[in-house]
Amino acid sequence: MARAGLSTERLITAAAELADEVGFEKVTLSALARRFGVKDASLYSHVKGLADLRTRLALHAGGELIERIAAAVAGRAGKEALAAFAGAYRGYALEHPGRYAATQIRVDQSLIADSPAMRRTAEITYGMLRAYGLDEPDLTDAVRLLRSTFHGYCALESAGGFGAAREVRASWDKAVEALHLALTHWPRETRNDG
Repeated sequence: MARAGLSTERLITAAAELADEVGFEKVTLSALARRFGVKDASLYSHVKGLADLRTRLALHAGGELIERIAAAVAGRAGKEALAAFAGAYRGYALEHPGRYAATQIRVDQSLIADSPAMRRTAEITYGMLRAYGLDEPDLTDAVRLLRSTFHGYCALESAGGFGAAREVRASWDKAVEALHLALTHWPRETRNDG
């Protein structure tokens, strides 16, 4: 029987807060149960186990991230949309390090297909890149470039990995400018249909 006051939504919200406080890898069922003052077994009415909790947290955080990105890019295109997208991504990663870490785990593709937030992520990201005249397979390649650049930069910045005197934001702005130039002059895949 589910404990009064506990719900899956409350657990995931608490897990997101806990992730930001102690780190995604330290989010456990025991830590979450302690937060609610219940035994671990009480959580199993709401989640199947740790993997399920972490997957739900990843989908929750991914939804938050895309909402922030969607608001930032609304009404923008090209370089302006790219800069807004990048800024929203970086802001979320720095403000919510545990939730952001959750967005980086591998999630079963069937769950992604069933997630409105994940479908929206693809729509917004691919829509922004189509403004650069990209089609498949170049779209997928460009998405991978953006994700790896944004993630790498945010991971290094969060870990204090940039020690040079230059202001980190200035380097970020240059990286976004370089991505814009790369997307504008993308080496398009040539098709040999004959």
